[in-house]
Amino acid sequence: MSATLIAALAGGVAPATAAPAAAPAGPAGSAVQDRPAPDMEGVVAALNAAMAQGAPGAMARYVGPWGARTRTEGVRDRESGAPMDSRARFRIGSVSKTFSTVVLLQLVEEGRLELDAPVNRYLPGLLPDDRITVRHLLTHRSGLADYTDAMFHHTVPGFEAVRNRVFSYQELVDLSLSEPRTTEPGVAYKYSNANFVVVGMLIERATGRPVAEAYENRVIKPLRLRNTSYVHPETRIKGLRVRGYLHPDEAGAPLVDSTEQTVSWAQSAGAVISDLADLNTFTTALMRGELLSPPMMDAMTTVTPTDAAGTRFYGLGLRRYDLSCGAQVYGHTGTVQGYYTYAFSTRDGRRALSAMANTSNRGAANTALGGTLEAAFCGKKPAAARAFSERPAEADLTERR
Repeated sequence: MSATLIAALAGGVAPATAAPAAAPAGPAGSAVQDRPAPDMEGVVAALNAAMAQGAPGAMARYVGPWGARTRTEGVRDRESGAPMDSRARFRIGSVSKTFSTVVLLQLVEEGRLELDAPVNRYLPGLLPDDRITVRHLLTHRSGLADYTDAMFHHTVPGFEAVRNRVFSYQELVDLSLSEPRTTEPGVAYKYSNANFVVVGMLIERATGRPVAEAYENRVIKPLRLRNTSYVHPETRIKGLRVRGYLHPDEAGAPLVDSTEQTVSWAQSAGAVISDLADLNTFTTALMRGELLSPPMMDAMTTVTPTDAAGTRFYGLGLRRYDLSCGAQVYGHTGTVQGYYTYAFSTRDGRRALSAMANTSNRGAANTALGGTLEAAFCGKKPAAARAFSERPAEADLTERR
């Protein structure tokens, strides 16, 4: 199992670095030769490792010079026994933050917002500190406390308390502001869902329309993402879907079917629904510059470390992972009750991997699923080199197991 686990490091902060752009690809033949073929056996091993750690099922889809390759393991519905299906839709959690960032940066390009302007310029009186800028939100350097830490301190009771609840953005911001701030603005990276709740408020203030319309008109329709939607506060995932299963905090307690919920506790921080193919399309289109101008892509991919070893980074609503083979991949991880998601692409958009396991509150399953990145982007490696690291995956949501 350890042969398929990804390098994932606990939080830390180091000086800022810029993410270099990938070198231009050469002729088609050499471009393929310069990139290792995906190790699909390793991808399957990672999916099975996630299942060994408590996920009922898992799946992944790779696209690259060798075409599209999909692997599925386990079940998407424990009650019916229906096998995992790569066409099924699921909740992508914090991968939604990248969608929100793309929309906001488009608004910056249009002159409706400025990255380094105070948030309070656009949302007067919302935040208690005029030093907090739009950029601070996108980089998780605002110091706004993550209200989900308290909300889900007891995982299942916390979830059931909000499963069908509909929050306003203001209510979520108030929950954050009721807690001490974590850092001075701009000083240190501290992941917080509150940042992207405010991003949603900025989008709606700048456009005068619901954030769902911004996603639809600026990302979903242009890229023809037929299985991607933002349906808040509707609770169902329509059509072919993967059911999500939440692990209680108590060892041995039965899994909780968490498929149906409003995800109102997250909204623009994590309420998008999608499938593997659409996530591949989104990450590759983004990296190829189909959604943002070169200056905005430079801003988005300028990153700072989030770990002490300098292998994990965060830009503007975007993670960068430096893998054991030297490959750099950009995208985001996602956690929402019952689902773990990885959606990453190389900087040139030529290779992409999306993966999902239908469980949560099970950090070992999340770490195991991350092994799909190493296998997909680094290819087959000697056994000694495969055990790159077994450190825990980064968390997008408070977990107790």
